[in-house]
Amino acid sequence: MIKSIRAKLFLSITLLLICFISALWILNSIYLEKYYIDKKKNILQKNAQNLVNIYKGNVSDIQNELDITANITGSNIDIRDKNGKIIYMSSRRPPEEKSTNNVNDKNQVKPPPDKPHNVDNYDNKVKQYPVGKGMFEYRTDVQMKIDFLTLVVKLSTGDIMAIRVPLVSIKESVDIANRFVIIIGFVIIFFGSIWAYLFSRKFTKPILEVNNIARNMAKFDFSKKCSISGNDEIGQLGQSVNYLSEELDTAITELNEKNQKLEEDIEKERKIDEMRKEFISSVSHELRTPLSLIQGYAEGLISNVNESEEDRNFYCDVIMQETIKMNKLVRDLLNLSQIESGYFQIDKSEFDITYLINYMLTKYKSIFTEKNVNVYTELLGENCIVYGDVVRIEQVLTNYINNAINHVDENRIIKITNSIDSNKVRVNVFNTGKHIPEGSIKKLWNSFYKVDKARTRAYGGYGLGLSIVKAIQDLHKSAYGVENVEHGVNFWFEIDKVKDTNLQV
Repeated sequence: MIKSIRAKLFLSITLLLICFISALWILNSIYLEKYYIDKKKNILQKNAQNLVNIYKGNVSDIQNELDITANITGSNIDIRDKNGKIIYMSSRRPPEEKSTNNVNDKNQVKPPPDKPHNVDNYDNKVKQYPVGKGMFEYRTDVQMKIDFLTLVVKLSTGDIMAIRVPLVSIKESVDIANRFVIIIGFVIIFFGSIWAYLFSRKFTKPILEVNNIARNMAKFDFSKKCSISGNDEIGQLGQSVNYLSEELDTAITELNEKNQKLEEDIEKERKIDEMRKEFISSVSHELRTPLSLIQGYAEGLISNVNESEEDRNFYCDVIMQETIKMNKLVRDLLNLSQIESGYFQIDKSEFDITYLINYMLTKYKSIFTEKNVNVYTELLGENCIVYGDVVRIEQVLTNYINNAINHVDENRIIKITNSIDSNKVRVNVFNTGKHIPEGSIKKLWNSFYKVDKARTRAYGGYGLGLSIVKAIQDLHKSAYGVENVEHGVNFWFEIDKVKDTNLQV
């Protein structure tokens, strides 16, 4: 607590007040009495000069002025004639005084040091000084034992006027002033300490707020802002901290986004490298079998192992079938490579998706008949106009239909349906059969992935069809997917619907 700015500021102000009051009390104790006496001398001299000017020898003429002066200055006044006889006295009895100390350094009458001072002799000696000449000295009342500051003045008639002020009243005034200073000092220190506490608290509050915000900024929390108002240095500091917080927030946010993007790019590169290795391995594996077959049967033909025409035709049929498979594999690989490389551009146009589906079913009619597959359709809209690349959408339908034919079970049912909303048309291709394992659903769209490798090998599949669907749909920025449903599996894809099309649902 002692190390905090608030405590330091509070203690500094409080100590400053204490030092100020203490210094004031010390200065009063040392110099106030002297200052008071000097001021009292000036007052006495001023009043004495006024009396000198108006005095013409008759005391009764200036009686009122003498009484007023005595009351105003708080002094005792007596006037002696040339012979030392008292002709005026403001006090009740004549003074019995002796001189204790001379006030002036020069031009004053000093009593002989070897015997007590006689006032009458002293006043007689004053007669030698010019009229109006005043002298100050300290005198003591022998009977009352009170010290006086006495001003002795020679009047125009030669009479001597003495004005006495008791020093005890001056000391009492100084003591009262010092006590007043002490009382006022305690009051000032008390209320000053309260003010210092409130001021230090108010002064350090914005600093503490800036400190808390700085700590939050160190923890990358930029949500809090300084609420400091004003155009002073602290207000400008608060504005600077807010500006710094906003700039750091923006910079760190951008840096995090770039780091995240960099991590994604690194992960993408890693996956691409893994996919490349897997791709090379898969292609090598898929090409090895047909190439081995072609090589073996070609060598058999060259060696003339079988001389019959029927055997030679069989060898040639095997070579042709394996060549067709390889051609399809290479074509699919080229298509997939072009699409995924980003160099392939789709050619979008408006076309009737219902017509395209019916066209595809007609083209596959002989295959359905050959494989005893029952095909059902539930298509909404006679003229369902969509916007996309008709060639690539036909390729998507081809892959879905081929996949359904290859995986249909003994029930031999394939069903094609669609659904329409305000922006999309969704096409579903359903086939009866076993459900796809949940762990394999996401992997279906990867190149060369096969759920049932033995069955895929039986119909000559390479696991590229669905990856081509994924690439085509990504180019169209449309959704696609697969779901296990009752009695089978449903593959689906979406395509943009042309707006303001009149549909007959």
